[in-house]
Amino acid sequence: MEKIKLLMVDDNVQLIEAVKEYFSKSSKIEVVFEAYDGQTGIELIEKEKDNFDVLILDLIMPNKDGLYVLEEMKNRGIDKKVIVSTSYNTVEVIRKVSDYGVNYYMLKPFDFLDFEKRILELFNKKESKNIDLHYNNIQMSITKILHELGIPSHIKGYQYIREGVGIIFEKPETIGGITKELYPELAQKFDTTVSRVERAIRHAIEVSWNYVMP
Repeated sequence: MEKIKLLMVDDNVQLIEAVKEYFSKSSKIEVVFEAYDGQTGIELIEKEKDNFDVLILDLIMPNKDGLYVLEEMKNRGIDKKVIVSTSYNTVEVIRKVSDYGVNYYMLKPFDFLDFEKRILELFNKKESKNIDLHYNNIQMSITKILHELGIPSHIKGYQYIREGVGIIFEKPETIGGITKELYPELAQKFDTTVSRVERAIRHAIEVSWNYVMP
């Protein structure tokens, strides 16, 4: 299987470098092109449209923003899989980018493991769908609350809690079986053990407690 090739358009140089570093040893994904503003981005997209698989696009950038890039792609007939990655999270903006056929809307700061998962899911789907507004709104709300609680996105407990809250939201009956149902489901999903899931969640709670109760 050939690697999934990413083209990133984002003015955050550090983020692009971090993503490149994260995938540097991956056998499935690689960053092959990058641009740091919308104008350069659309020129690169058009030039290399046959040489990348997924566009990772920021919305707020200098010298033309992400919406301009999406509009120009539409005008020029460039049809690519697109993940919007941004810290701007209003429903109006989500609906607007959805009109351009964007496949996924990811709120910054994101977890790299989750980022990788979304890319693989998107690329492996036989038919590409537009943004699932319901799912994205839930995920953004959960992410916002966890950030407000001071739980850093790089620790395992953050991933387990976010996924767990999402599962409970979709299956409320799970709340009655946290240790017997939810933890085993999380362990299976993340290919780990129930005890490690529980320890990681406890650690995340301790971090949050120290953050809100200094």
